[in-house]
Amino acid sequence: MPETDLIHNETAGIERLLEIMRRLRDPKGGCPWDIEQDFASIAPYTIEEAYEVADAIEREAWDELKGELGDLLFQSVFHAQMAAEAGHFTFQDVVTTMSNKMVSRHPHVFGDESRKKSADQQTADWEAIKAAERADKAQQGTLDGVAVGLPALLRAYKLQKRAARVGFDWPSADNVIDKIAEESAELVEARDSLSQAEVEEEFGDLMFVMANLGRHLGVEPEAALRAANAKFTRRFEGVEAKLAARGKRPENSDLAEMDALWDEVKAESRAANRTSDS
Repeated sequence: MPETDLIHNETAGIERLLEIMRRLRDPKGGCPWDIEQDFASIAPYTIEEAYEVADAIEREAWDELKGELGDLLFQSVFHAQMAAEAGHFTFQDVVTTMSNKMVSRHPHVFGDESRKKSADQQTADWEAIKAAERADKAQQGTLDGVAVGLPALLRAYKLQKRAARVGFDWPSADNVIDKIAEESAELVEARDSLSQAEVEEEFGDLMFVMANLGRHLGVEPEAALRAANAKFTRRFEGVEAKLAARGKRPENSDLAEMDALWDEVKAESRAANRTSDS
């Protein structure tokens, strides 16, 4: 099939997308912006698209999810095209690698192991397989393989989870809460008497321990913070709506008025939630 026909063939599937990406990167006839990009410049977009997928799922915006998943897929295609141009690997290599990994990590589905395992046993087996894979890559340290490019809060959670596997962990959530009190006091001391760099260090320590508390409570901190952000957005938009009904905007209001409206919005939200649960 001529490449022009492939590009306009809506039934061509992934091959069509791969050809579109190749054409976009064509030094002679491609898009100048796409041609100028490299792995480092595209990486932030990849992270952003992954978060937009998570956002659509959280809002149960299924029509939007289709498009967001497409955007994320396009990021993989973009990186694979650049890798092919550099002679590193192709998109098909990516597919083969992922397929092999999934088959290897699920011997109870694709191999001869029994499927009669508990979820905990399957998790333990999964971690053992991943540990063997890290060993094959000469990643001997406990924390090896925890990606540096992860969002900091998520990476803190994963680092602590990995350390806990080898016994480096507080016995209970109560111990973590005690540590939070200690770190909070150190942050107050730093604010009052130390440099800005030391304040930042103490603030980081407190956030790191908060992530650990989430793990002990069975809460994924990145997801919890996303939910808190969404809740704040909804409530602040509610405050803006109430101000608009009074012919005002936030910059024409003051903290006392907005705080009172915030309490109204919060109470209305809780009442609505109680109604929907009944």
